[in-house]
Amino acid sequence: MLYKTLITTFLLIAMAVAGWYFFGQEDSLHTSAEQKKHVEKAKVNKTRSKSGLLTALPGKPFAPTFELTDDNGDAYSLSDFRGKPIIINFWATWCPPCRAELPSMNRAWKKVKNEGIEMIAVNVGEDEDTVSAFKAEHPIDFRVLLDPSAEMVSDWPIKGLPTTFVIDKEGRLVYIATGEREWDSDEILNKVRELNK
Repeated sequence: MLYKTLITTFLLIAMAVAGWYFFGQEDSLHTSAEQKKHVEKAKVNKTRSKSGLLTALPGKPFAPTFELTDDNGDAYSLSDFRGKPIIINFWATWCPPCRAELPSMNRAWKKVKNEGIEMIAVNVGEDEDTVSAFKAEHPIDFRVLLDPSAEMVSDWPIKGLPTTFVIDKEGRLVYIATGEREWDSDEILNKVRELNK
């Protein structure tokens, strides 16, 4: 189990670093015309990703169950949130796109918190002290759950961080968003609101 956890953590770190390198570099670092073309294409894809909508998951499978604690030590399971749509974001403090999208997630939470919609941020692979120190500098207004061993993440269809799922009232995975999004966009939030009808 420790081997699986280490491999999962390593893969997530490698994907986040590769994503940062691919999407975060400036044109000045690339000299050839072909390289500049790829960088421009990446910037267009990054813009689309940020403003893009959610991808529907075929078959709407049930979300894998979990039992995690928050940074106050209170335990939660997926069934605690049944009956309301959930936006569940997998993230880490070392992940630049994760950090970049948190302000929009806070703004989204302000919009939906009184609408019967739940938001959860699941920190992957970090301890409580690391998350608490991060939150002291970068407040997160909605519930943060901890998966310090990265065991839970291996049960979900995640290819990198951040990855966000939208779960319906019955606990089915309806949408996925891989990469950074502007979560306070009404275009995105209206898709979640439709699940609350």
